[in-house]
Amino acid sequence: MMGRTLKQTLMVLIVVLLSAPAWADADASERERALEARVAELERMVNQLMIARAGEGDTHAGTSAAVREVRREVDAVAERVAAVEAEESSPAAAEIVRGATRFSFGGYLKTDMLWSRYSGGSVGANSLIRDFRIPGLIPVGGDSSTTDVDFHAKESRVNFGFAHEVGQGREVSGFVELDFLVGPGGNERISNSYTTRIRHAFLRYENWLVGQYWSTFFNVGALPDNLDFIGPTEGTVFARQAQIRYTKGPWELAIENPETTLTPFGGGSRIVTDTANIPDVVARYTVGGDWGNFVVAGIGRQLSVDSSNGVERITGLGLSLSGKINFGRDDLRWMVSGGPGIGRYLGLNTANDAVFDADGDLEAIDAFGAYLAYRHFWADQWRSTITLSAFSADNDVNLTGMGVTKDVYSGLANLIYQVNPKLRVGMEYTYSRRETEAGLSGNMNRLQFSSVYAF
Repeated sequence: MMGRTLKQTLMVLIVVLLSAPAWADADASERERALEARVAELERMVNQLMIARAGEGDTHAGTSAAVREVRREVDAVAERVAAVEAEESSPAAAEIVRGATRFSFGGYLKTDMLWSRYSGGSVGANSLIRDFRIPGLIPVGGDSSTTDVDFHAKESRVNFGFAHEVGQGREVSGFVELDFLVGPGGNERISNSYTTRIRHAFLRYENWLVGQYWSTFFNVGALPDNLDFIGPTEGTVFARQAQIRYTKGPWELAIENPETTLTPFGGGSRIVTDTANIPDVVARYTVGGDWGNFVVAGIGRQLSVDSSNGVERITGLGLSLSGKINFGRDDLRWMVSGGPGIGRYLGLNTANDAVFDADGDLEAIDAFGAYLAYRHFWADQWRSTITLSAFSADNDVNLTGMGVTKDVYSGLANLIYQVNPKLRVGMEYTYSRRETEAGLSGNMNRLQFSSVYAF
């Protein structure tokens, strides 16, 4: 009878041991409960085996070996329970520590559903404006209005980071982020399989940042709480690029990748050059407190092209003022930017940096942009943002022609429900209007529904 009980106990032990992989996909709390239950079961089995050993004597070496095996399993599982408890109490559940290095993982899943009506004509099936608002792509001068419906999850993103202690309280850290917007590949016919693209890839050490990150000329913290990918697109500075940045207190100084965009004499397709022999230079100063923040940033650029007349180089300059003012939970966010030769940085390159004259020389194009956004909390989980945004270019039409954009303005209003700290859903209405120097205009009305889960 005792031998049969011992065999049954050992069979149960084998089943329990083989069932371990089933926990691999459970969340942390479920794993913890399962592990604690397993410890209790294994303790019960140890007691049974000890009783069996006492009843049959020490001559049963197999029983003693089984007892030792179960005891080792109990100790191992107890260590795993402690590890799970430590993970749950960590401030960053997505962080893993290995020796002197911390690894992190994050991102969000976003689905956008857009109903768009264009008064100035139709847009192509693969036009980027069907994913998010790009002012320069709003159609103008068409004979009839068109309506498009687009569902996509391209804005979803994933990021990876690390921080490694190198001694004396110092560490080197890095960050890489990918999403699926803008990149080539994919279609909506069958699988909607889109190519990933790099957003950020940089290293930090003490006061230095090296790699691709938001341009120092761009105050990301002033962007409004919009559902559109950018929101006040025409009125904001917006750029990511490789750079070397030094930060000391409120000051940030950077040299960044140069690139020049040009309009041919008389108008035509954009010319993009990469012939500058010095980088773009940016200086930025930030003042902040409980009231909010204020940022002033300046940029100096070399606009360059290799033409039939040789190498043409002129200077571009820009200034951007931006900030955020808190009113309790509510806040006001704003930005004003402008200057000759900053078209690439403003309004997603709605205007180019410079234009060729009749002699093949370059002349900088003045561009200006601004926005104002107020966010109001209706309740703990409900909030809205109203945004007004505008862009204007001072084109010399004798050089640029009449087909270039003269101005763009927009208004956005949304209602967002924060389901829980990780999940939010909302809807947003956008009205946007673009006009060319020839007087051709077009409106875009868009209703957008979005769901976002951050992890």
